[in-house]
Amino acid sequence: MPKTKKKEESFLEKVEEKLEETAKKVAKEAKDIEEKVIEKVKDLVESEEGSEEDEDKKGKVKKTPKKKETKKEQEKEDSKKSEKEKSLEKTEKEEKLAKLKEKAKKLASGIKTDDSDLKKRVKPDEEERKDTLIPIEDYLKSSIHLGTRAITPDMKPFVYKRRADSLAVFNTTLLDQRIKEAGEYLSKFSPEDIVVVCKREAGEKAVQLFSKTLGIKAFTKNYPAGILTNPNLATFIETELLLICDPWTDKAALDDAKRIKIPVMAICDTNNYTMGVDFIIPGNNKSSKSLGMILYLLTKLYVKKRKLKVEIPQISEWIEGWDSLVPPK
Repeated sequence: MPKTKKKEESFLEKVEEKLEETAKKVAKEAKDIEEKVIEKVKDLVESEEGSEEDEDKKGKVKKTPKKKETKKEQEKEDSKKSEKEKSLEKTEKEEKLAKLKEKAKKLASGIKTDDSDLKKRVKPDEEERKDTLIPIEDYLKSSIHLGTRAITPDMKPFVYKRRADSLAVFNTTLLDQRIKEAGEYLSKFSPEDIVVVCKREAGEKAVQLFSKTLGIKAFTKNYPAGILTNPNLATFIETELLLICDPWTDKAALDDAKRIKIPVMAICDTNNYTMGVDFIIPGNNKSSKSLGMILYLLTKLYVKKRKLKVEIPQISEWIEGWDSLVPPK
C-alpha cells in the first residue's frame, strides 16, 4: 500500500508542475496578446485621427472656392446696392436742388433791386462828380490823395486802399467833403482871429499866399514860442482859431492852443495822430502841390462864404507847373 501511495503522490506532483508550466505559458501568451491588441488599437486610433485630419483638410480645400464664390457674390450684391444708393442719392440731391431753386425764385421775386442805385454806390455818376469843388482829375494831379506807408487808427477812416508800393491812398470823395466842411467851419471866424502855422518848407509858399489873400496871420519855418500863451511878450497875439499843416511838425503851436483852449484845425496825413485836433482836414501834408491845392480851395470857400471882395490868385500861382501836370492813370 505504501508504495502505491508514493507513486500516486509523485504522479500528482508531476501533473501539478505541468499545469503550472502550462498556466505560465498561457499567461505569457495572454500578455503578449494583450500588448499586441493594445498596439493595434493604438495604430487604428492614430490611423483614424489621421484620416479625419486629411478629410478636414480636403474639406477645407474644397470649401475655399465656395468662399471665393461667396465673396464675388457679395461684391456683386454690394455693387448693386451701391448703385442703387447712388441713384437714390442723386435723386435726393436733384429734389433738394429743385426745392432750393424754387425758394430762390420766390425770394428773388420778393426783392426789388434798383440798378441805378447800385451803380451810384459802386461808381459815382457824372452828377455827383459835378458836385465836387474841382474835378477828381485835378485832385489826382495835385497828389492830395497820396498818403504814407504808415496808417494810424485816427486816419484809417479816410483811407481808401493801399497801392502796390504800399502807399496809402485817401478817398478823394471824403477829401472833397471834408474840405467843404473845413471851409464852412473856417468862415465862422474873422481873418484877424485866425492864425496859420506851417513849419514844413513844402507849404511855405502856399501859406504866405493864403495869408496875403485873406489877411490872416501866418508863421512859417519857425513858430515863436509863447506868442499865443505869454501876454508879457511884445509879440503876443490873441486868436480864436489855429490852423496847422501838420500836428507833428507844428506840435509847439498845437500845445500852445491846447493851453489857452482854442480850437485847432489841422491838415493830417495818414501817419498823423489827431489828439488835440478839433477839425481834421485829411490829405497829403508833405507835398507842396497838395498843400497848395488845399489852401487854394479853403481860400475860395472862405471868400465865398464871407462874401469878401478879394481877387483869388489862379491855381497856377499856388502850385508850380500846374499846367504841365498830368493826372495818374
